[in-house]
Amino acid sequence: MNKDVAYVLIDAELRRLFELPYAELIKMIGTPETKQVKGEDGISYQVEIEAIWDINRAEDVRVMVSIDDGGWRALVPLTQDFVMRPDGSFVDEFTGEY
Repeated sequence: MNKDVAYVLIDAELRRLFELPYAELIKMIGTPETKQVKGEDGISYQVEIEAIWDINRAEDVRVMVSIDDGGWRALVPLTQDFVMRPDGSFVDEFTGEY
């Protein structure tokens, strides 16, 4: 798996999810989304998006994006996440750097 390509795909998903309001993100809790996305390297990657209540503050929602190519990386996918508060602010906002 090409990590650079995988992180570009993760970044695209995170940027899309950043635009969603808190009310939409909490609707995602308990319903993980999985999809196949083709990278610029021609490889098909599996992307999983999951929202959970954050353990540090129960009203905050943590949104995770994981990616693998179906090989051994499926056991330890690359993952990035962010936490949004009810007021729409972010906890330790993702900067787009890995």
